[in-house]
Amino acid sequence: MNTDSCAEDNERSPRITFLSGGTGTPKLIRGFRKVIPDENISVIVNTAEDMWIYGSHLSPDIDTLMYLFAGILNTDTWWGIRGDTTITHDRMKELGEDLFLTLGDKDRAVNIIRARLLKSGMTLTKATEELCARLNVKADIMPMTDSTVTTNILTKNGLIHFQEYWVRYRGTVPIEKVVRTFREGILETDSEEKMGEEKADKKPSIIPADVSPRATAKALNAIKSADIVILGPSNPVTSISPILECEGIKEALKKKYVVAVSPFIGDAPISGPAKALMEAWGMPPTSKGTYGLYKDFTDLFVQDERDTEIVENALRCDTLMINEEISVKLARTIMERIKGKY
Repeated sequence: MNTDSCAEDNERSPRITFLSGGTGTPKLIRGFRKVIPDENISVIVNTAEDMWIYGSHLSPDIDTLMYLFAGILNTDTWWGIRGDTTITHDRMKELGEDLFLTLGDKDRAVNIIRARLLKSGMTLTKATEELCARLNVKADIMPMTDSTVTTNILTKNGLIHFQEYWVRYRGTVPIEKVVRTFREGILETDSEEKMGEEKADKKPSIIPADVSPRATAKALNAIKSADIVILGPSNPVTSISPILECEGIKEALKKKYVVAVSPFIGDAPISGPAKALMEAWGMPPTSKGTYGLYKDFTDLFVQDERDTEIVENALRCDTLMINEEISVKLARTIMERIKGKY
């Protein structure tokens, strides 16, 4: 057990599997670490924002989780490593490189190692296991798939990677469409540099309606072996839906007790560009819209106590996790409600 976590009294701690991406779900997991041991936590992570960039492999949502459990996450930004430096980034800019992502030196080292592991023939699942072992992470963190799935944003000027939309353009570019692309394999031939240069008249390899990326056997087993599955308050379009789109995930969820936490208060997301993305997807940017995406497999829906878009039978509590105390309180509230479900 992580020294910062503690099991609830002497009762058996449940095994909980989270579906996670971005920063919302990690904030909830921070609270659950005070309630159940790290060893009882599995996390299936969105990889649709991954990219090959600057000669390394970036997997931002996996890294946020690894750093959280390793105790080194910068919880001011909820990405990167606490106290990291940017010497390499600064020098590359001095030498004329066009860098839209700022990577810390320690963070970059992880990306370089992951790239080497992938190029050596490891799957992303195995590479993640290796990095977790080196960081002494006790939770089981895994990608949703070992294929390349990418969330792209179609704008009037062409198709751009979600990272470009959110980081380079600060989410200010009008969205015409959210486009998910799928390719087998994960090596550097699928580089983000190429995808970032695609234009609207170049047809992306859009996932056909009858084809889905395959969820890993490990991800499916993490759901099957869990007592409870929690869809955290991450962006429904770019963080949770890519996981749900993987073959076998929805079917597995229908067989488990599932808790889903809304990332909205009214029509405002707690963080990030969820409002614009939900609208581009043709869904209301609200808790009701989120519930509509999850209702086929959700047993308990959680929304903020201040939310005016009330979902019937939802558990209402404070979901604005601005500090660890609120994260822990939310985790304990959910644990109290799900007693007897495992």
